[in-house]
Amino acid sequence: MISDYLELAKARLGALVVLTGFVGYLLGARGNPSLWVGAAAVVGTALSAFGANILNQWWEIERDRRMLRTRERPLPTGRVGRSRAALWGVVTALAGLMVLALGTNRLTTGLSLGVILLYVLVYTPLKVRTPLNTVVGAVCGAVPPMMGWAAATGRLDTGAWILGGILFVWQIPHFLALAWLYRDDYARGGFQMLPAVDAEGRLTGRLAFIYAAALLPITAALSVAGVTGGAFLVASQVVGTAFVALGWVFLRDRSSRSARRLFLASILYLPVVLGLGVADMDHRRDVTVLSSVVPDPAPAAATGF
Repeated sequence: MISDYLELAKARLGALVVLTGFVGYLLGARGNPSLWVGAAAVVGTALSAFGANILNQWWEIERDRRMLRTRERPLPTGRVGRSRAALWGVVTALAGLMVLALGTNRLTTGLSLGVILLYVLVYTPLKVRTPLNTVVGAVCGAVPPMMGWAAATGRLDTGAWILGGILFVWQIPHFLALAWLYRDDYARGGFQMLPAVDAEGRLTGRLAFIYAAALLPITAALSVAGVTGGAFLVASQVVGTAFVALGWVFLRDRSSRSARRLFLASILYLPVVLGLGVADMDHRRDVTVLSSVVPDPAPAAATGF
């Protein structure tokens, strides 16, 4: 049962979501984290992501049966009943929201609720209607680091928006490379992913390259905003240039080999860049940022600072 639950929850994907949320928390806390708030942010984010993923699979059970890469999942094989999966998904999502509400603040909880609803009620049905579903999915993936920042500060400062931008942009080449590898399988399942309808892959390759290149100025913006220092600025550009190079290779040669290299590089790129950001973050509490939005009524009490 535990194994089936973790597979339904897409635990490995959830771990990546938790990582981005935790980095957002550390950067927002600027060297002065609260153990309780940080733990609540991590656990609440994980449960929220798990719940949304379970409900996503509950919705797509029939289409997952058609796809080679998903037909052995717990729901298509019948190892888990549909009603039980729905219960697991709802209870897990609610538990995540409760943990965030008790341990962080209303802004973080509200962001989590918004992502769950967007992922399940908008992104999931759009997957069979338009390739633009990838953009909506990227919005969902961009919010967790912003949640972490909000948990630490009770606000969405400039750094939070930049982190969200990095995650949003990174997801496009990451997912397009994966979708290109499984384009026939997505078409078999009836999903309107761009590579499934872009037969020659010209638009797929162009967008993957453009978004990979866009990561260079967006990561640099973290240093410009004072969230990270000069070492991160240099290192992020070096790592980003290598990623762009693989995006260029995929643009010129849309083979399975080049797509796989780009996908694997994207998996490596994100934790490396996030780790560099934490290692070189600016610990000063008085770093100048742009106007904050949606302030929490009592952020200091919520974060324990």
